[in-house]
Amino acid sequence: MSMSTGGSSSLTNEINVTPMIDVLLVLLIIFMLVIPMSRKAIDLQLPDPTPQPNADDSPPPSQIVLEVLPGDVYKVNSEAIPKDRLAARLKEIYDPRPEKIIFVKGDEKVKYEAVIWAMDVSRGAGVKVIGVPPKDVK
Repeated sequence: MSMSTGGSSSLTNEINVTPMIDVLLVLLIIFMLVIPMSRKAIDLQLPDPTPQPNADDSPPPSQIVLEVLPGDVYKVNSEAIPKDRLAARLKEIYDPRPEKIIFVKGDEKVKYEAVIWAMDVSRGAGVKVIGVPPKDVK
């Protein structure tokens, strides 16, 4: 803050920038602390974008694939299962297994609702991880 002393009677119009710099530094510190805390992360496991073709098209025996087909047809590793028996069959499969992973494939003609229902039934049967294979995998 400047004061004029002496014989000059003119006013000086100088802005004192020290408090403004202090406020800006405090705001900078606040933003530096808040931004890292506001980040949210989602854990994802994405499939390999370039899958290697297998000699056989069937899944390995430890891998369970649930197919949702038109007309309320469900297949577990190519075994056709009626809709009302699906929950019991999945429970039979997953009770003795230590690794509870399933892959759900939905046909293009099936409603999204049917695929979500199949995932929900899988969760109810004890499945912990549900995977969705890429579209081009048959």
